[in-house]
Amino acid sequence: MSLIKQLTADFFHLLFPECCNACGTRLFYGEKCICIRCLYDLPYTDFHLYPDHPAAKLFWGRLPCQEVMALLYFKKGTKAQNLIHQLKYKGQIDVGFMLGLMIGEKLLSNPSYQKADLIIPVPLHRKKENSRGYNQSKSIADGIAKILQLPVVTGLLIRQTDTFTQTKKSRYSRFENMQSVFKLSKSHILKNQHVLLIDDVITTGATLEACGKILLDSGLNKLSIAAAAYAE
Repeated sequence: MSLIKQLTADFFHLLFPECCNACGTRLFYGEKCICIRCLYDLPYTDFHLYPDHPAAKLFWGRLPCQEVMALLYFKKGTKAQNLIHQLKYKGQIDVGFMLGLMIGEKLLSNPSYQKADLIIPVPLHRKKENSRGYNQSKSIADGIAKILQLPVVTGLLIRQTDTFTQTKKSRYSRFENMQSVFKLSKSHILKNQHVLLIDDVITTGATLEACGKILLDSGLNKLSIAAAAYAE
């Protein structure tokens, strides 16, 4: 970058400073989306290092998964919640991509994830994605794909029903609400593949279970799951 461009950029950031999406403080030069202090302090789960953890147990007896992981613990009023809120409701797509990069770096230490063939993000209903302008799970998937060098496939898994918010529903109600929500097009493409399914937050696992069952019915060889956060 030339000196003039650098000075112009510095002046612009002086007038319109970028702030950390986790804590809200001003970002310093070289920081992006999340400040260095928050990157160090975020509540990482390290679920990628061992199979016997709470997120994986959600799917035991419900969905046969090769691997399950989530990057962060999600709790109300925390930096993790701030990041997810900025991603889902404030249009901060770069936050999703950065979380994806961070997930991808974690997954490099797990050989099972490196053997995946493709990445599929949990889809939004067409009307919701058009209204929001993006799919937050897709932005996370794009970051993971850059690290793992895997293709992100959209358009195969389709959300045919808008279930609206499920934040106040019980686990069983969420499961009932997700029945017949998703469908597959061109399912033969997935036969004998190892799919990495991506979501933003794992709560009860109902959405991922509904997606996973349809994917497995298409003849997958293996299914793995990764998310930005796990709600305790």
